[in-house]
Amino acid sequence: MARWCSVSPEKPTQRPDFSLGSAARRIVDLALPPRCAACDNPVDAHGRLCADCFGRTQFIAAPFCSRCGVPFASADQGGAEAICPGCQDRPPTFRIARAALRYDDQARRLILPLKHADRVDLAAILAPMMVRAGAALLERADVLVPVPLHRRRLFQRKYNQAAVLALAIGRVANRRVVPDMLIRTRRTAPLEEKGPEERANEVAGSIEVRPSRREMIAGRTMLLIDDVMTSGATGSACAAALLAAGAAAVDVLVAARVPDPRLR
Repeated sequence: MARWCSVSPEKPTQRPDFSLGSAARRIVDLALPPRCAACDNPVDAHGRLCADCFGRTQFIAAPFCSRCGVPFASADQGGAEAICPGCQDRPPTFRIARAALRYDDQARRLILPLKHADRVDLAAILAPMMVRAGAALLERADVLVPVPLHRRRLFQRKYNQAAVLALAIGRVANRRVVPDMLIRTRRTAPLEEKGPEERANEVAGSIEVRPSRREMIAGRTMLLIDDVMTSGATGSACAAALLAAGAAAVDVLVAARVPDPRLR
């Protein structure tokens, strides 16, 4: 298994960096002053959040469902096994899911521009957050696999935001990424207004393993990457396809998790 990237600690004293790359960065900073990626306020360097936006960012921390990672309002909500009602009613096909952020207004400011407004630079901000949230999953993952878009939606959007996130995470965590492992065989209806059972029925059978990638799966642990998880239906559909192709296990890592209204 690939090792994690390591960074050597800085020495107490360092000479100023007068390299061409450093000079070019200073020129860019003068021409285009760094701005917060969420609110456009001034920051120290490109690709950062200002203190106010970072303070408003709600990172998911315990207590949360031990299966799907949905946050709990209190530790006793999931019972002795810390399982949410959704996972009890409809156990997911994947093994474990984790998310970096609660999907709220602040998370939307980071995710929706990435998804719909060509702000692929936001992946560099979200990826380290996801690496921290999914450290245990990344430690045992053999391959990172983004949730696929249907070819029509991919043509309209020009890129798959899940693949952009997966590649950014792969660079940070030193893990192999296969962006085209999965394909959507049919275009599904929007899931936003559907309940958990409707979502599961809508995506069932809509995702398959690309035939040319099947030999990469047998006996390996796959880590699905996506931007947002609501009910887990899409993750379960992807996991079902990977497990049918011989994967040993499938976990899921997303940027943000939609809270379950039953757990307020």
